Amino acid sequence: MSYGYPPPPDHRQQQLSPAPTYHSHNSPYNNQAQSYNDPLDSYYTDLQRAPSPAYGHQQQQPIASPSLTGYQQGYQPPSTPLDPHAEMYGQPTSNPYQNPPGGGAGGIGVGEVFRPNNQHLIPQQPPPQQSFYQQNQGSQPGLQPRPSFSSQHSDYYDEGKSYSSTTHLASTPQKEWDVGSVVPPVPRDMNYGSQDQYYPPRPMYGTGPPSTVPSAHTGWGGTSHWHKMRNQLLERRVVKQIPLHNGNLIMDVPVPKGVIPSGVKGLGLMDGEIESLRYSAATCDPDDFMGRKFNLRQYLYGRKTELFIVMTMYNENSELLLRTLNSVIKNIAHLTTRTRSKTWGQDAWKKVVVCIVADGRKVVDPRVLKVLQLMGVYAEGVMKDHVAGKETQAHIFEYTSQVVVSDTGEVGFGSTPVQLLFCLKEQNKKKLNSHRWFFNAFGPLIKPNVCVLLDVGTKPSGTSIYELYKCFEKHPNVGGACGEIFADTGRFGKYLFNPLVAGQNFEYKMSNILDKPFESVFGLISVLPGAFSAYRYDAVKNHADGTGPLAAYFHGEMMNLPGATASIFDRNKFLAEDRILAFEIVVKKNAKWRLQYVKSAKAGTDVPARVPEFISQRRRWLNGSIFAATYAMVCFWRIWTSGHNFLRKIALTILTIYNLVNLIFNWLSISSFYLAFFFLISSSIAGASDPFGGAGDEIFQVFNKVYIGLIFVVLVCSLGNRPQGSNWMYTFCIFLFAVCQGILLYCAGWTVYQTVPHTAEGWKDVSGLFENKTFLDLAMSLMATYGLYLVSSILYFEPWHMLTSFVQYLLLLPSYVNILLIYAMCNLHDVSWGTKGDNGASKDLGSAKKVEKDGKEMAEVALPTKQEDVEALWQQARAELRAPAVEKPEKRSAETKRADQDRNFRTNVVLLFLGSNMLVILLFTSSAFTTWVNTHFTSATQSTFNPYLTVIFYAVLGLSTLRFLGCVLYLVFRLFGF
Repeated sequence: MSYGYPPPPDHRQQQLSPAPTYHSHNSPYNNQAQSYNDPLDSYYTDLQRAPSPAYGHQQQQPIASPSLTGYQQGYQPPSTPLDPHAEMYGQPTSNPYQNPPGGGAGGIGVGEVFRPNNQHLIPQQPPPQQSFYQQNQGSQPGLQPRPSFSSQHSDYYDEGKSYSSTTHLASTPQKEWDVGSVVPPVPRDMNYGSQDQYYPPRPMYGTGPPSTVPSAHTGWGGTSHWHKMRNQLLERRVVKQIPLHNGNLIMDVPVPKGVIPSGVKGLGLMDGEIESLRYSAATCDPDDFMGRKFNLRQYLYGRKTELFIVMTMYNENSELLLRTLNSVIKNIAHLTTRTRSKTWGQDAWKKVVVCIVADGRKVVDPRVLKVLQLMGVYAEGVMKDHVAGKETQAHIFEYTSQVVVSDTGEVGFGSTPVQLLFCLKEQNKKKLNSHRWFFNAFGPLIKPNVCVLLDVGTKPSGTSIYELYKCFEKHPNVGGACGEIFADTGRFGKYLFNPLVAGQNFEYKMSNILDKPFESVFGLISVLPGAFSAYRYDAVKNHADGTGPLAAYFHGEMMNLPGATASIFDRNKFLAEDRILAFEIVVKKNAKWRLQYVKSAKAGTDVPARVPEFISQRRRWLNGSIFAATYAMVCFWRIWTSGHNFLRKIALTILTIYNLVNLIFNWLSISSFYLAFFFLISSSIAGASDPFGGAGDEIFQVFNKVYIGLIFVVLVCSLGNRPQGSNWMYTFCIFLFAVCQGILLYCAGWTVYQTVPHTAEGWKDVSGLFENKTFLDLAMSLMATYGLYLVSSILYFEPWHMLTSFVQYLLLLPSYVNILLIYAMCNLHDVSWGTKGDNGASKDLGSAKKVEKDGKEMAEVALPTKQEDVEALWQQARAELRAPAVEKPEKRSAETKRADQDRNFRTNVVLLFLGSNMLVILLFTSSAFTTWVNTHFTSATQSTFNPYLTVIFYAVLGLSTLRFLGCVLYLVFRLFGF
């Protein structure tokens, strides 16, 4: 998509208004079932919006402005040659500069900034400034002069922030700017100290010379240039008075022209829906959002919402956001193609709202904001951190966008509009709080049928969301559903060369083949992954008394607040909050909701590719799952208070018993795995044929002690070291565990080989094999695990992971059992999500001051009104996304690095201290040493005697003798006065 600015207006033929005016119009929502009179319908403009095709059956008539005095009844704004978008922004005052000698385009057009050192622009003494309305007063009787705002004397009270108002520059005369005044541009000699800092709109890609293409390292496409342009937009803002809506700051902000597609007629858009962005500064807790009379566009438009999709994010980059967001847009486009559906069809996009919740303004990736700015759902310079003295908790942007941004930064228009809601939380309060904004703040207003939960980075396939919805549509008693989450293996499976990724790929696949379908049959899936799942809103809603699934779900957030007295059991339990929600839905009192697995709904996700991230992730998963499963065991009686029928209750009770047995085996998995290792290898070398050619006993002794030593090392490391600080130690342990597992698998295969016939004649009596107890036990156990994997994978027509990832998974299995479980148990006290909470209030955005005007509550805010600033910043954001993001390696802070070094030093000393003692024990108790002693040292009674004891005896004797001599000498010296 290319975008050009409109030609400069001819200032010799028209006089433009110095700033936009206030004017109220008939609300386009009056035709809806809900009566709503929005005081911000006209924002701060004189815009007369044309009715949309869906609501264009009658012509709206102008009415008297209720917001300002000085207007007469029946006042109509004069017709101007300006397009509505330009009039929303307002225009510069009349040009006080002449055309250059010799003719040419001498006006200052949109997208240009006056350069005081241009010789061809000769400043002239401007006449007394008049507004457009004042100039036309004589030709159009009945028009009143533009009302003066000089009585509302206001300065930039909120500009003492990270940027400075140009009204307070040292070289600028100190004066106060009235409401409606335009702050002049920054003088050249003070514009960031650069020689050329003016920013005429740069050519779009493909329209300018190659030298204009930004570089990721140098050139005007860098972030420094973007920040300069942003600061210029902030410094040229205008102080406006915005009506407060029920005491809340809610306003419509015009979007850049590049966001507005052509040919949107027939889509059923509401007036201003595609031309303006709606911003709300939420100054309340999510639970009070509706009570404080905040509202959302979907509610005002009276649209029914079938799907409410939330994407939660922390500090993920723009690539992960686009991966998820573009996949969601493809799913919405698929819904519009289902023209034979009773629910979906051409207007399906009106029934879907996509909510993006960013957890903390200070930690969000700047490129993510640029992506959202290009889509029109984010704007610079409009957010306020305080409104009427109250702290802003979240910045909410709403826009219906048709813009699609590719992962390479290309900007274009999609086939269907998408209703976007971007909630930028002011503070980092973690994922549960993000979901509380989604369910408790926005849900009661939108009242969706189905809620879909996604993590940024998860990529649902093109029809996955529809497949999830279809499950709810077909089965009215389904309260929650999940699809298949698979590990992203990269193009041509290149990520599978990493054994850690391959092992997780196999784990994910088998969970989707064996575990999820089994639990779905009973109607209780232990966990609906928060990365890709869906819930019926009626199923998660609380009861009238405030109890219910959502109350239990968000209890985990409340117990981590300052002053909370929750037990360590409860805090660990809510590390797996999605398990709690799944259980609460099924056992909801007097309800009969069940959970279902949808095989056809697929979504890919990134899995940890490095050992530290893998261990940290599984620590939270394991601790949460163990304690959440224990909670489900303790509260299993609630199954019988639900509304399920008797057979379903029996089935759920059987499933509970099954989960209890699994929980016990998981608790004893470390000992079970070691005993299998011990007995299988010892039995294989005890037979007539040694699998190691006679060295089996020595190999068994060595690796038996290595296995025990590895458990010891992992235990010491887990008690105090972060995985990020002990990466090499954990990796070394994983490698040695894999070697032990390889020996185990070899011995198992050797044992099976020894028990089967080795000739064709022997295979004639196959029944004899089953009389061999060793073969029967070993073969059945192997078939019950590995054989089951193969058969079930073939039944599901997905055998490929058996070829690409099975071996890696087997070698990593002892690390899953030993390293992950030991680390999780040693860090039960750590109930964090790996993110640091932010509880401080920021004051870097400016505030909105509450004032009274004509008996109405108004807010004085500084807003961008220079169209060229907004357009140029949008173009620059587009240019920067074209340049590849420079990956910044994660660096530990100096404090964290020093703490890791201290912990490593402590761990190394402990390992050296205990390891050397263990080495001595292993050396002098080994079979090789005892055999050597038996051969060379014998007593008269022919019994063996260990020379190590002789050394110890004589060493103790020598040390004791020295101590005795010392004490005697002390007495002698004291006797003689020394």
